[in-house]
Amino acid sequence: MAEVTIDQIADAMFELVESTYGKKDLKPMDVTKAMIDQFGEDAVDKKMCKKALRLLIDSGRCTYKYAGGSFVTLPEG
Repeated sequence: MAEVTIDQIADAMFELVESTYGKKDLKPMDVTKAMIDQFGEDAVDKKMCKKALRLLIDSGRCTYKYAGGSFVTLPEG
């Protein structure tokens, strides 16, 4: 099996956040666990997920929201 890249993880994270937008707020750990479940523990670890999440936040595709806890969401507007 081909190695999973940070960009592939970031794209999958974005799709997950986009699909739950307005329905459920996802914490960063929820997103990380979903990626480990999707790609497998052997292919993806927490460090890679953290880098992918940082890539999404820095690029502006996703943002953090605070409402009693930190959540990953799509940017407003």
